[in-house]
Amino acid sequence: MQNITEHIDALLRAMPPITLEQMSEIRLMKRTDQKYLTNLPTLLRLLEMTRDSYYSQEIEGRRISPYATTYWDDSSDLMFRTHQAGHAPRRKVRVRTYLSSDQSFLEVKKKDNHGKTSKSRVPVPSLQAVLEEQAGQDFLQQKTGFSLEHLVPTVGNRFNRITLVNRAKTERLTIDFDIQFYNYKTQLSAAMSNIVVIELKRDGRVASPILPMLRALRIKPSGFSKYCIGACVTDPTLRVNRFKKRLIRVRKVSQKATFESSN
Repeated sequence: MQNITEHIDALLRAMPPITLEQMSEIRLMKRTDQKYLTNLPTLLRLLEMTRDSYYSQEIEGRRISPYATTYWDDSSDLMFRTHQAGHAPRRKVRVRTYLSSDQSFLEVKKKDNHGKTSKSRVPVPSLQAVLEEQAGQDFLQQKTGFSLEHLVPTVGNRFNRITLVNRAKTERLTIDFDIQFYNYKTQLSAAMSNIVVIELKRDGRVASPILPMLRALRIKPSGFSKYCIGACVTDPTLRVNRFKKRLIRVRKVSQKATFESSN
């Protein structure tokens, strides 16, 4: 994995950098998201293709940023079950930590009936402050009506993220890899080291330079909720009917990555 990460980093450094300050004009807090699923060998090919069309986000000299996220749900797994049933609007509650800077945010992510995603967040001292001191409680009640007293941490994950911005600065592309899951209830872990989740974030349907590249590499749209997939692979008691086909696809993509990497 280290060699792959070094290769990815080298490809990213062939692109011009974009700073966090420059990123502020394209935050896309209200946006349309489309996710794609692929593997590490295909990611390398994609990054070679994007070299002349995208900036690569750089933070304190880093082009690859490690993240950690913990999701909250109630004792009946309401948010998981709402997603599993395909209902909208639906929400996710999570604490996200940017490990490079040790900054944490309590976030509420909502998808409406039209497929639009909005995200609200408030800084918190740490994940432990939310767990032990209910930091962010007022924000959560205002945004969701939920109280931290009635929610519990369910699934945690860690992953590496790349962020690309097109030259016109009308879209943001996040690419997550080396994904690891941990379940707070079952204490089970799972790794998806060969899986790559690409998410195209843009306002409306503006033209995107990445779309013809994805088509050329046969990378197709595929839903992938880190919370729901992480819960499915770490909690054998959950009903996963709606996610069965998705889990099969994830397995096939992962196996293909392993085969290609060994040749």
